[in-house]
Amino acid sequence: MPPEQALHARSGSLCELCGNSESLDLFPVPPDSDGSEEQSVLLCATCRQQIEQPETCDSNHWRCLNDSMWSQVPAVQVMAWRMLKRLSAEGWPRDLLEMLYLDEETLRWAESGLPAGSGDPEANRHKDCNGASLEAGDTVTLTKDLNVKGANFTAKRGTPVRGISLVADNPEQIEGRVNGQQIVILTRFVKKSG
Repeated sequence: MPPEQALHARSGSLCELCGNSESLDLFPVPPDSDGSEEQSVLLCATCRQQIEQPETCDSNHWRCLNDSMWSQVPAVQVMAWRMLKRLSAEGWPRDLLEMLYLDEETLRWAESGLPAGSGDPEANRHKDCNGASLEAGDTVTLTKDLNVKGANFTAKRGTPVRGISLVADNPEQIEGRVNGQQIVILTRFVKKSG
């Protein structure tokens, strides 16, 4: 049986990552796939495009990994792990990564396909609610009302916070002044201005 036919049989003619049934095609798992059923997955056009062109990545599309990461197929596990790793700055993928168990051989395969220097540096980048990189000195806008503990006030949605500083050991936190008070703010509640 040709590999693509075998993948259709294995997956029930559904994308092995998101479950879509349209525009399916064999995807050899990089970097050393021989195109066989064992080293390939069946992907829809949307998953394939977002894997091959990271700049088009829509993190909400990948919430499907919550289901597909439990596949018993090593090639599917590898692709789910890589996407969760790529998206780990979002928060929710990091939680799934902590639950995902790969045996040693499968984990080596998953890690071998990561771009050089990826993983840790990207996971330690501060990003706003839309995924834009934040730098020290940036101006951000609050995206929701935040009760400031110990200061007895609420930082209102839409409040600009100028000249932020990054919390070095936590990519999910920044510091900035609101109402003259220096506070710690979670990056998921801010949007970069400008």
